[in-house]
Amino acid sequence: MDSRETSWADQWDYSDPQPVTNSKTNSHGGGNTAKYKQKVGDGLVKTKAVASNGVKKVKDGASVGFQWIKQKYHNTTHKN
Repeated sequence: MDSRETSWADQWDYSDPQPVTNSKTNSHGGGNTAKYKQKVGDGLVKTKAVASNGVKKVKDGASVGFQWIKQKYHNTTHKN
């Protein structure tokens, strides 16, 4: 079967009537790669910022929680 022919599944897929082109055989598609790399890079920067913010919140919350436990333990063991 030639890669340019439509398969049985493609004949029943009405969402995209245009056949999919293979990027290896398409010689003029090089400009899209840089655009997608930039979008992925921007997405990774955003993901890194969100993850860093989340880790900071967890660290702060854990610190407050441990201080609370330490204070409660100290209050129960040093009663007058």
